Amino acid sequence: MDNRQAIGSWLSGPRAAAEEMGADFGHRGERLGLPQDGPGSMAPLGRRFGALFLDWTLCMVIAYGLIAPGDQAAAGNWAVAVLFVLNVLTVGTLGSTPGKRLLGLRVISVDGERLGFGRVAVRSLLLCLALPALIWDRDGRGLHDRLSRAVQVRT
Repeated sequence: MDNRQAIGSWLSGPRAAAEEMGADFGHRGERLGLPQDGPGSMAPLGRRFGALFLDWTLCMVIAYGLIAPGDQAAAGNWAVAVLFVLNVLTVGTLGSTPGKRLLGLRVISVDGERLGFGRVAVRSLLLCLALPALIWDRDGRGLHDRLSRAVQVRT
């Protein structure tokens, strides 16, 4: 292997390098029994970040407008609490937050059922801590989804 190949494999990541050597990982969500495309397939990362951005914006508006008007620092802290409540209430009842609903996403259990409130609360708490949501497995599920046995899918 020459230096360009070594640098290229480092830049593209370990998965791409392993695939170049012949490893077959399948499509994202295949290990969970999800289809490759269409409804019920793994939600793309861009849509998930977009949904989180919409939800965070909504939480900031609520926190700044209703809880801590005029105090931007306090509103930022309250927005985390509002995000937790928003996630527990909407994912626990409807299966998706407002941002996820607008972008055509849904949170379900790995067995295809609706998440119970206990698992939704654990997932929401880990999401509010941020770091668990930034650690992914090879299917693209965050640690918050893995620990709560959840998966985000397209509707």
